[in-house]
Amino acid sequence: MTMATEEGDPERGDINGGHSMESTESRWVFQGDEEDNSDIEEFNADLRHHHTRRYASVLDSDDEDIGEQRLIRTGPRIDSFDVEALDVPGAHRTDYEDISMGKKIVLAFQTLGVVFGDVGTSPLYTFSVMFRKAPINGDEDILGALSLVLYTLILIPLLKYVLVVLWANDDGEGGTFALYSLICRHAKVSLLPNQLPSDARISSFRLKVPSAELERSLKIKERLESSLTLKKILLILVLAGTSMVIANGVVTPAMSVLSSVGGLKVGVDAIEQDEVVMISVASLLILFSVQKYGTSKVGLLVGPALFIWFCSLAGIGIYNLLKYDTGVLKAFNPIHIYYFFKRNSTKAWYSLGGCLLCATGSEAMFADLCYFSVQSVQLSFVFLVLPCLVLGYLGQAAYLMENHADAGRAFFSSVPSGAFWPTFLIANVAALIASRTMTTATFSCIKQSTALGCFPRLKIVHTSRKFMGQIYIPVLNWFLLAVSLVLVCTISSIDEIGNAYGIAELGVMMMTTILVTLVMLLIWQIHIIIVLTFVVFFLGLELIFFSSVLGSVADGSWIILVLAVIMFFIMYVWNYGSKLKYETEVKQKLSMDLMRELGSNLGTIRAPGIGLLYNELVKGIPGVFGHFLTTLPAIHSMIIFVSIKYVPVSVVPQSERFLFRRVCPKSYHIFRCIARYGYKDVRKENHQTFEQLLIESLEKFIRREAQERSLESDGDEDSDSEEGHYDSRVLVAPNGSVYSLGVPLLAGHKDTKKLTLEASTSEEVTPALDAEQSLEWELSFIHKAKESGVVYLLGHGDIRARKDSWFIKKLVINYFYAFLRRNSRRGITTLTVPHSNLMQVGMTYMV
Repeated sequence: MTMATEEGDPERGDINGGHSMESTESRWVFQGDEEDNSDIEEFNADLRHHHTRRYASVLDSDDEDIGEQRLIRTGPRIDSFDVEALDVPGAHRTDYEDISMGKKIVLAFQTLGVVFGDVGTSPLYTFSVMFRKAPINGDEDILGALSLVLYTLILIPLLKYVLVVLWANDDGEGGTFALYSLICRHAKVSLLPNQLPSDARISSFRLKVPSAELERSLKIKERLESSLTLKKILLILVLAGTSMVIANGVVTPAMSVLSSVGGLKVGVDAIEQDEVVMISVASLLILFSVQKYGTSKVGLLVGPALFIWFCSLAGIGIYNLLKYDTGVLKAFNPIHIYYFFKRNSTKAWYSLGGCLLCATGSEAMFADLCYFSVQSVQLSFVFLVLPCLVLGYLGQAAYLMENHADAGRAFFSSVPSGAFWPTFLIANVAALIASRTMTTATFSCIKQSTALGCFPRLKIVHTSRKFMGQIYIPVLNWFLLAVSLVLVCTISSIDEIGNAYGIAELGVMMMTTILVTLVMLLIWQIHIIIVLTFVVFFLGLELIFFSSVLGSVADGSWIILVLAVIMFFIMYVWNYGSKLKYETEVKQKLSMDLMRELGSNLGTIRAPGIGLLYNELVKGIPGVFGHFLTTLPAIHSMIIFVSIKYVPVSVVPQSERFLFRRVCPKSYHIFRCIARYGYKDVRKENHQTFEQLLIESLEKFIRREAQERSLESDGDEDSDSEEGHYDSRVLVAPNGSVYSLGVPLLAGHKDTKKLTLEASTSEEVTPALDAEQSLEWELSFIHKAKESGVVYLLGHGDIRARKDSWFIKKLVINYFYAFLRRNSRRGITTLTVPHSNLMQVGMTYMV
């Protein structure tokens, strides 16, 4: 069943202009109060100064146009969702706050295999790539190259990531989208279409409201919120960074495995490059096949292997230092970098792309943060990983001081002959582990982008019952394998793959630098000199590296840029199409006038049972509901509009999962439910569990609603004649905000009681029922409806570009977005609802 509807002006009661009006809606009071309006504004301004808000006489339900009184605008409105969201049991705690010391040690041990595999295998190829681009002409070149590597390790992985970027996590979640969600919670810069003010009342948010003294932070916040262009630029930066992470997940396995297997050329003279490629392909097939077994299982398995690898690096480095030349320790003097560039000029600049390879995997420390704690990553890097890497590079340089000809295969040539084959074996194991590092980081970034509406839904498998962040995405896993195999088979040169590696890594690094700078300005609110120092130094350094790798892009590494552009295009098209679809659904909402004309029976037969109508709207009656009414001979006795939405926070506690609102008068038995999930949340519940939690939350809402109505009745004994009366009772939010309960949740239903009774054809609702009897009756009604069964009503809405649209828009919407939508998972699939409980109606919107 499909109904095509043209885009047009919204019905009465709809929201003009789409989603942007949801968060700036105004509250209303009845005109005629004796208070002067200027006093009201002054009072509101004073409340805002103390981070407080209050209620006025507003209707709680979605039916906002019932009253006949003349209304005047008085300022931002807080509705029932905001009040309900104040019922917060306490701040959310991360997975790692209460674990024992033994578990912390195990967790830190796992970081070796999951987080540091990439940066740990960089000694396999860093010097080889550098000296192929800038051949050794003397010992001074070795010292200069070593000095470059040492200070790159100190500046980028240590100073930038370990000491700064890791602290910009979003409640333990890292990556570009985690930074974006962090910024979105402190400034209204998100382009997600269905945001509500009540989303800010989640205990996980932990908002830090900028103070009046920090004018710089406030001005930046105001500028970001008022500029649509800046919002789009911010989103583009995030999408570009994520596309580079995906590209990194492709090139990391290719580079790590090919360079480690290439050690066979040192141990076996008869080995040819084609045989190295074949062995690398077999290794990649094995690697991606075991990816599904999860981070915890694989992390415990490979943790000892990486520990042995780092110890081997340190041991070989110390051996070479003592045997060949301890004079390489002079490389800690940065003057040798100047001499290196003075002697080699252009060649030294080209070698920067190879030098950067020593820092590859730095972004993985941040992107894989969801698997571990900040402290475990920091301690492992500072006390084990960094010292072992430094010793490894010092040892290679010491060996090369006497063996200039071996610069093209520096690592394996520097290994003592008696330890070659054990080292070769552990190096290949470490390379396979390193390949997993960026793969797991890619999975994490894709999950975040999917939850925040910027990537088509894919099947996500949670590999750990204990740590919810550990995931596996089958489709993405095999896609990364396919592209990696293509890269290894077509570009078998370490130099070209290394250049592609540098492009992907630097793209992510630069986006992270820009986003962390924004976090410093907007959230951390630190001194402007520190911020400028950070952004100028690190962004300038990364741009210098980036200019070097771009200079060699024609060699074949352009393939990575093409892949990144394709992934960016997919994410941008999905975000654009999803936003257009939502805005069109907002414009096609049903008017409340129509619902009142239909009456409580909705113009059809109300059959026993509960109908859960899934839609993306967070306010108003979706147009697809009207299609159900005109298509079906009967509708369920209770209807709940369910909106599954992801908010820009990592985790929403279960007690804060659902928000409810009554739609239409009480006799209609129609409710709205917003089920909120964070981008790190795991939706493991089956449909029975989901239904049970939803009904329990609905009962709590109805009980609290009745309690508020009772309090309102008590207050009305003294103030029935004063319509503009404000109640003095307040609720205090976790962030210190105070909310006046001038009109409780059932406000407006007094004025419409006559309309409700006239519209109702049921004998169950009578004015004679007191508050307690009415409450018990409604709860009993819910239980009977639940016993009759729950049916999921799905509105399958598609969009098509109008005939007068631009050709590009038609191409994007009718073909690209339609293809992505057809091949993505539906949101309902995560609940495993039986087909017998599903009912779908299709609609096509012209945009």
